[in-house]
Amino acid sequence: MIAEPFQALWTAAGFTGQTLIQEAVYQPLKADQNVVGLAPTGSGKTLAFGLPLLEKLVPGDGIQLLILAPSQELAIQTRNVLQPYAKAVNLHVIGVTGNANVKRQKEQLKQHPEVLVGTAGRLVELANAGTLKLHTLQTIIVDEADELLRDPGLDQVRALTMAAPGDVQMGFFSATASPMLAQLDKWFGIEVTRIDVRDRDQTQGEVQHLFVQTDNAHRVEWLRRLAHLDDFQALVFFNNNGTLEKVASILHHQAVKFAVLSRNDRSTTRANALAAFRKHKVTLLLVTDLAGRGLDLKKLPAVVNYAAPKRAEAYIHRAGRTGRMGASGYVITLGDDHDRRDLKKLVPQYDLQRGYLVSGRLSTVAPEREAQPAASAPTPAKPVVKAPRPAAKAVVAEAKPKHKKKRLRDRKNKGKRKPQR
Repeated sequence: MIAEPFQALWTAAGFTGQTLIQEAVYQPLKADQNVVGLAPTGSGKTLAFGLPLLEKLVPGDGIQLLILAPSQELAIQTRNVLQPYAKAVNLHVIGVTGNANVKRQKEQLKQHPEVLVGTAGRLVELANAGTLKLHTLQTIIVDEADELLRDPGLDQVRALTMAAPGDVQMGFFSATASPMLAQLDKWFGIEVTRIDVRDRDQTQGEVQHLFVQTDNAHRVEWLRRLAHLDDFQALVFFNNNGTLEKVASILHHQAVKFAVLSRNDRSTTRANALAAFRKHKVTLLLVTDLAGRGLDLKKLPAVVNYAAPKRAEAYIHRAGRTGRMGASGYVITLGDDHDRRDLKKLVPQYDLQRGYLVSGRLSTVAPEREAQPAASAPTPAKPVVKAPRPAAKAVVAEAKPKHKKKRLRDRKNKGKRKPQR
């Protein structure tokens, strides 16, 4: 059920009905229950927790809702999604993220917003400095909880929870059920209502999972070839920043339009990269798992794994960037036979097929080999007659005179040199 103040915005966005997760968590969140909400990526989780909680807030009563995100991009994206709905009920939303101007953030906090969306590290920093006061807080939402509750995020979330009132409501939302979500009573001392609609949710469109056979030396060449397909755009995921930067330096010398979303860049640089991608000014957006978490890119044609991820959760979240809200898409992984075997074991729930480029299109059918020209009948070879070798010259051995024990001169001189007595 969509509250009356939000109806116009809901309709203008083209929504015709609520998704399963939006229906399932609405009443529990309104009733102040602690909730774990599990739903596929792209199923509308931001509005699922955002709208029922905005209905509960009172304008002018200080910070009442804190939403935590694992990346700066996701925090700003969440803020942008909720801002118009908050404005419709006279609420103020601000975003607080790392690598942004902390002085400006402190000035924004003086405006007494009711809703705060941010990254845990910067919020802990402001809370420790005494700039951020959480005594009026009613609800904490941990978005992409499977990622955010890993070190160092777990300690940061717990620190913020301890700075809030003891009865603060908590919500944890994710596309994957990490073991940590089964231990919330241990880490936060709360009981939660678990709501899992992943098996029933049908919001994701048809997505093909392709594996392209290649070696390390030719992965960049495959990126170049994919980038030149018609109507192609892709998030390209890397397992580490070092490889990302190396590939980016190579692509600079090729005719590929790309941008990089790096956590090491300034927030304005990252915002410009995302804007260029959304406006189709670049074809490839190079990201790591953290930078690519939760990005909402409408009708993204493809996700490319430059290398197969090591964790099933990473593959699931990467795959969730495409095929959102009924659209179709591709997940393309580059690697060799060993990578393919490992990936099939890692995510057996997906139908992983071999992918090929055939006539400038992606296909699961291997291209036919070019037919070899028919071999003509061989011309009989002429017999090779070897010229006879010239007969060896007869070698006549000269008869050598038999050796005489006594030479002629010895006979002539015989008796002439007798020893004197």
